[in-house]
Amino acid sequence: MRIVISEFMSLDGVVQAPGGPGEDTDGGFAHGGWSHPFFDPEVVGGAFADATGRAEALLFGRRTWQTMAAAWPERAGDPFADRMNALPKYVVSSTLGDDELTWNNTTRIPGAEAVARIRELRGTDGGDLLVMGSATLARTLLGEDLVDELRLMVMPVLLGGGKTIFPVDGTLRTLELVSTVTSGTGVNVCTYRPAAGR
Repeated sequence: MRIVISEFMSLDGVVQAPGGPGEDTDGGFAHGGWSHPFFDPEVVGGAFADATGRAEALLFGRRTWQTMAAAWPERAGDPFADRMNALPKYVVSSTLGDDELTWNNTTRIPGAEAVARIRELRGTDGGDLLVMGSATLARTLLGEDLVDELRLMVMPVLLGGGKTIFPVDGTLRTLELVSTVTSGTGVNVCTYRPAAGR
């Protein structure tokens, strides 16, 4: 499987709480919902739909999984929601119990086993294993060189701080820009892959 990370990102690299005010206030983050003014159905929505359309499974950190699990099941009947609900899902968590995995087709990966288990999943046959949000998990996967594609929807806003997906381990990682599309709202949808021979 290919591990693909898809993120809404500010110009200064922040991915925290793009969806709404109460989504993630860690560190006093006060700009929840910052992506809304820049979302357009054609380019940004199209990139999101394309990523999920290619996915054969979804991979989440605990917080993002809980946010999604609270939202998507009740939207049944919409083709996109039906796809999200039907896909196999994996959640990395040291705290969720199996009885809490209420979103159908969800399997828990214990936090201590995450890298090894995800490496095994990546080695199996299949299409894309899509990561959305899940900043801590995305940073770990990038740090472990387990990411095959990075889809960033870079929005023209500076947030002045917040969670990012980029490792801060001093390691140089060279990427290749595969494609870029700009929306009418100023969002650059950029697709990167690890550069050959890096």
